[in-house]
Amino acid sequence: MTTGAPTPTHPARPRRSRLRTFLPLGIAAWLVLEIWLLTVVAGAAGGLTVFLLLLAGLVLGTVVIKRAGRRAFQNLNEALQRGGTPAPSGGGNGLMMLGGLLLMLPGLISDAVGLLLLIPPVQKALGRYAERTVERKLRQADPGSLGGAFQQARIHRPDGKVVQGEVIRDEPGDTPEGPRPPLTH
Repeated sequence: MTTGAPTPTHPARPRRSRLRTFLPLGIAAWLVLEIWLLTVVAGAAGGLTVFLLLLAGLVLGTVVIKRAGRRAFQNLNEALQRGGTPAPSGGGNGLMMLGGLLLMLPGLISDAVGLLLLIPPVQKALGRYAERTVERKLRQADPGSLGGAFQQARIHRPDGKVVQGEVIRDEPGDTPEGPRPPLTH
């Protein structure tokens, strides 16, 4: 029996991105692979060797992160002293910190990727790739979205300087000496 009442339509749920779908699966596979590789190395070289490798990765990662942080802080101080903004270093400090973090994580695959990120040509190539990707995503962003706001800010203020000022609204009929007095009849 139909009553003629319209059936409620539910808005379609937005599709999950591929990253949100496959990221948990990728992390789980990476963890299983890391544990499996550690057990293989422990079986071949001994548990003490694996422990020393993990400890060496932790110490090296700490040193790398500390050095990259110190370098980034020096760049910031130098830029502030000369009154400008820090020059982009091609993502060197950020990638170096990521490499140090990967070295600190327990596992041999993360150590290998962390060591790879410490090589300067790899840092430059990844930095250029990341910069191009971010700029492409900003160009593709909708005007009302956050990416659009960044794009507008970049277009209107390319140097990033802030100009202090005051907004003065001119009313129709105002003179340079001030507002006109109201007319009386």
